[in-house]
This record gives sequence, structure tokens and C-alpha cells, in this order.
Amino acid sequence: MAVKLRLQRHGKKGKPFYWIVAADARSKRDGKYLEKLGSYNPNVNPAIIDVNVDGAVKWLQNGAQPTDTARAILSYKGVLLKNHLAGGVRKGALTEEEAEQKFQAWLEDKGTKVDAKKGDLAKAQADAEAKALEAEKAVNEARIAAAAPVVEEEVTEETSNEATNEEE
Repeated sequence: MAVKLRLQRHGKKGKPFYWIVAADARSKRDGKYLEKLGSYNPNVNPAIIDVNVDGAVKWLQNGAQPTDTARAILSYKGVLLKNHLAGGVRKGALTEEEAEQKFQAWLEDKGTKVDAKKGDLAKAQADAEAKALEAEKAVNEARIAAAAPVVEEEVTEETSNEATNEEE
């Protein structure tokens, strides 16, 4: 039986939510699966990905083939790196401790990059909000300036009408 690591769509129309599953290659996209390995929510920026790393590595070592999108997600979370390091341990190129140490260092580096992206996104959003506020203030000031002469003209017309009424 050929096993694929792939995405199974859930969620409503226009708001997709995916489960990362190990399934028989012949089963339907949203059909029966062998094991749920995690979830992927692309509706937020950055996307929320939750993966059982050890379970995914187990399936990869048993011959499961990830789809292109699942491969990208697993690579992003370090599953493919951990599988690669496990292969090095089996061949004797490095010890279990060295492999775990390399994986933890990679996770820390990845975490700092994700935090930096979140910070940049928050800064960009704050800048956009400030820019929108400035534009709104400018529009409001232009409206006030456009309304002010009309009020002054009405006041001068009223005073001139009063003056003509007094003369009569």
C-alpha cells in the first residue's frame, strides 16, 4: 500500500483549514486516513502550523511520500531535517545527542526568524494605521475648511440683510 503525507481540507467555503494526514494514495482527498499528524491554518499571517514531528518522521522512514505542499510544510517545521539527521545517526555519521543538538539549534534559529517576521508585520500594520489616520485627518481638515467660508458668507449675508431691514 502506497502511503502519502498530504493535506485534508476542512473549514468552510473561503476559509480553508487543513489536517496533515498519512493516507493511502488511492483514498479520496477528504476520505479515510491512517493517522492525523497535525494541522495547517493558512487564514492568518504567518500561517499556524502544528505538526507531530516524531510521527511524521516515523512515516517518512517507513516510506511515505509527502505531496509538494505537505513537503514544504514539513520542511518549514523541520521534519525533513530531523529525518535527515536520523538517517545520519543510523549510518553512524553522528550520535543521537549531536543530531538532537543540531535540530534544537535549527529550531531556535527558525524561531528567531519567525518572531522577526511577526515583528515586521506588526510594524507594517501600525505604520499603515498611522498613515490612514493622517489621511483621515487631512480629509477632515479639508472638509472643515470647505465648510467654513460658506458659514462666513451666510453670516455676512445675514448682517447685510439686517442692515437693509434697518434702513427700511
